[in-house]
Amino acid sequence: AEELTRAMTWLGKEPDTLFLGQAVKCEGTSMTGTLEKVPSHKKIEVPVFEETQMGMSIGLAFTGKVPISLYPRWNFLLCATNQVVNHVDKLCKMGPNFNRKVIIRTGIGAERPIHPQHQHVGDFTNAFRLMCPNIEITRLEEPEHIFPAYKKAYTSNKPSIIVEYGDYYGEK
Repeated sequence: AEELTRAMTWLGKEPDTLFLGQAVKCEGTSMTGTLEKVPSHKKIEVPVFEETQMGMSIGLAFTGKVPISLYPRWNFLLCATNQVVNHVDKLCKMGPNFNRKVIIRTGIGAERPIHPQHQHVGDFTNAFRLMCPNIEITRLEEPEHIFPAYKKAYTSNKPSIIVEYGDYYGEK
């Protein structure tokens, strides 16, 4: 959690970043606390409309912003699969003038101390790697991988999906 907070704080200081998702401004997920040092004006709270959230992220990228779009669990990001596979992954084919930086932050749901049921603990990393050859997909295994992964995502000209482990927030 400390390294995630450090990475989000660093991203929050960049002039072109915006954070959007559910529970980015108010409590609600384990990701919320990692945004505590991000300025409030950089956070866009959205309702439960995952596909529209990803469409908003693409639109923000087209205006020159770098959206960090939060989906606390892969199972929620599945609802935005159309936008990710058919649009975010194809940004590199849309022309040289399009900003391709869309950072998607998702996670494998925590199973401890209480298992939230199977619809909340999916890991679709490998499936998305097959469907999205133009997106850099990184699964964070260790705390020391966190900051470099987010820095690479920000400095890259490719979209990124960064996968966290919910169980690791309090364990590593």
